[in-house]
Amino acid sequence: MKQEHKEEFHVSGDELLSFIKKVIHEGNATKIIIKHDSGHSLVEIPLTVGAVAAIVAPVLTAVGAMAALLTKCTIVVVRQEQKS
Repeated sequence: MKQEHKEEFHVSGDELLSFIKKVIHEGNATKIIIKHDSGHSLVEIPLTVGAVAAIVAPVLTAVGAMAALLTKCTIVVVRQEQKS
């Protein structure tokens, strides 16, 4: 049985793109949510196996544009854990 686990990270706009790339490269996240410092969700990025190849490049371009506008944001990384 799989259980969803969420981790929150607070990053600056300068760190946003490199942090997202690192999470995608790790390969164990199922979704990334980028929230404004006020708590409102700006974008949700699904990272299912089939979707990663198709959406990564355009999403990273959009994340790069957002990084230029944001000073601080929260990144929520959703992972699936195997529960025994």
